[in-house]
Amino acid sequence: MAELPVTMSVNGERHRHIVEPRKTLADYLREDCALTGTHLGCEHGVCGACTVMLDGVAVRSCLMFAVQAEGAEVTTVEGLAKNGELTPVQEAFREEHGLQCGFCTPGFVVSVHAFLEDNPRPSRDEIVEALSGNLCRCTGYQGIIRAVERAATTMGGAT
Repeated sequence: MAELPVTMSVNGERHRHIVEPRKTLADYLREDCALTGTHLGCEHGVCGACTVMLDGVAVRSCLMFAVQAEGAEVTTVEGLAKNGELTPVQEAFREEHGLQCGFCTPGFVVSVHAFLEDNPRPSRDEIVEALSGNLCRCTGYQGIIRAVERAATTMGGAT
């Protein structure tokens, strides 16, 4: 199979690589860009561990080919914090104990960032619905829900 060039901006940096057409965006980010915060869980788009933002929209990177992101702006969990400062979402996850083993956390954090950009004043029911696409086997979700509520409040919304 012929390899193809792919160019995209990842966390504000231009990346250009030659990839197999069937390489997923998740594998591209982990292997070619050395950004291992994007986790692979189910590799079927169910668990949400591989969630990244593509042009500002939360997507499952295990379900996309890297070549489909040609010319796009990709933001991974590594690209959220600026100058070593945690974002309000990351800080809220820490404060509210919204993580345990941490495997699902990057996907949750990216998903919550995208969600709060679209809905800065969510209700608890809206938060629960928004989180339904991400799975966690450790936390019981209550700390995660509280983290989203805290982040929304910190960022100027109110739950």
